[in-house]
Amino acid sequence: MGSKKYIVPKIAVAQFCEENGFYTTKARSLNMSKIKSKGTKPEKLLKKALWEAGVRYKTPKIALMGKPDISIKKHKLVIFVDGSFWHGYDWENRKLTIKSNQEFWISKIERNMQRDREVNGFYHSKGWTVIRFWDFEVKKETGICLKKILDVIGHQYTARTDD
Repeated sequence: MGSKKYIVPKIAVAQFCEENGFYTTKARSLNMSKIKSKGTKPEKLLKKALWEAGVRYKTPKIALMGKPDISIKKHKLVIFVDGSFWHGYDWENRKLTIKSNQEFWISKIERNMQRDREVNGFYHSKGWTVIRFWDFEVKKETGICLKKILDVIGHQYTARTDD
């Protein structure tokens, strides 16, 4: 891919390493290495709800712009399940709570938020609809999230009855 032109200057994120003044414990490093970006519990929960509602979707195998968790090509819809820490939920308050390696984490998360806006703009410019859910929304309110998707695609859900 060629170099991308940014309308808003790209937020620079320093590489996380000791040479740049960023430190971590072995325990923290082990915890961070276990964090998944695909196949998370909220993502699986939403996919299961869609499947049970009769909505057939794709988990994109070929990397689409922004790596959506779910795509429904027929309806030009992409769905993201965003982690509240990584994508900056309640950012103005939460960034004040970061105590270690602030320079790295604040720029990292703000860059993620900036990238999310760029991805949204890309899909909107192509006539697609973008839905973003917070991970905790999917966990606590799966039905509400499902209804939002069904409303967008105009899908009528009829609960199955096994008589």
